Amino acid sequence: MTPAKNDSQHTFRVAHALHLIEVVKRWNVSGDELLEGTGLSRDALAEPRGQLPVPTLVNLLERARRLTGEPAIGLYTGLHTRATLYGHLGFAVMSAGTIREAIEVSIRFGPIVTTAITVRFREERRIASLIVDEHADFGSARDIVIISTLVSLWQVSRTLTARELTTGTAEFALPEPSYSARLGVAGLRMRFGRPIHRLTFDARSLDLPYTMPDPLALQLASEQCQRELDSLGLNAGLTERVRALVARPEGGFRGLEEVAAALHRSVRTLKRQLGAEGASFSALRDRALCERAMDLLRSEDKSLAEIATQIGYSNVTNFERAFQRWTGITPAEYRRTQPRPADRSAALPSLH
Repeated sequence: MTPAKNDSQHTFRVAHALHLIEVVKRWNVSGDELLEGTGLSRDALAEPRGQLPVPTLVNLLERARRLTGEPAIGLYTGLHTRATLYGHLGFAVMSAGTIREAIEVSIRFGPIVTTAITVRFREERRIASLIVDEHADFGSARDIVIISTLVSLWQVSRTLTARELTTGTAEFALPEPSYSARLGVAGLRMRFGRPIHRLTFDARSLDLPYTMPDPLALQLASEQCQRELDSLGLNAGLTERVRALVARPEGGFRGLEEVAAALHRSVRTLKRQLGAEGASFSALRDRALCERAMDLLRSEDKSLAEIATQIGYSNVTNFERAFQRWTGITPAEYRRTQPRPADRSAALPSLH
């Protein structure tokens, strides 16, 4: 469950509009043309760290697609993203020592860039995933926002490691768009109609060194990011902290009491504070269980009984009931919708 905000309360940085102005130039669309009729002026974009409401950004994205005539504008927005777009957060990411450290910094300070999207990290066996959660309605520009987000995550990491990442797949919980054939130019495998939005890659890539590690610069940039979080009133982030603690990295799931203790709160206080953010522990735990179950169901070598046991159910019947409550279909039905083993093995990344 996401924070109880409406779409006009969620924001992106003004820098995203400035970036879009640069991207559409390749179609000979000027910044003035893009801004016309949107209620935005050049003066309004003078401060890159200013806040842009989601409906305003959606209007700009829809207008960019219309003016350029490029349906896959989200792809190009993502491919042209550089870490510097994100201000102090970008400098912190650039100064990190490895992809793993950069991911930790990005997740911690991500809300200063946007509250409409959050990124979670998961590492299981040899596969690492960056999972993207939506917290606003992006309307007809949803495909632009999500494709741009996943492609930009991939692009920034490729740039800062100065090598091709062994990326497996960009998965989208979106219907396959009519322009999907145009997306191949990215060199990134993409799949649509998946349960969640996520970018997967070989977990061994997590410790690839960045080209310009600078511990002192990372510290200074992180301190500035923290000040920005504080000034925007975004320092709490309790829902995301709980979400990150529910699933154990080594397997299994934490209960309410255990998560409360890890956060140095009483159970009662944690429940009250989550409620204030429009969330509940049971919903967050159910989501984590569902996502782990989906991952395991994509593995042909595990029976339903093994999966039920692995995520904490005493028998298959209880697991099947829970899965159907989460998704509306049975585990067997979900498994039948997944790619055949040959397709999945082709998607597994290998370290170059």
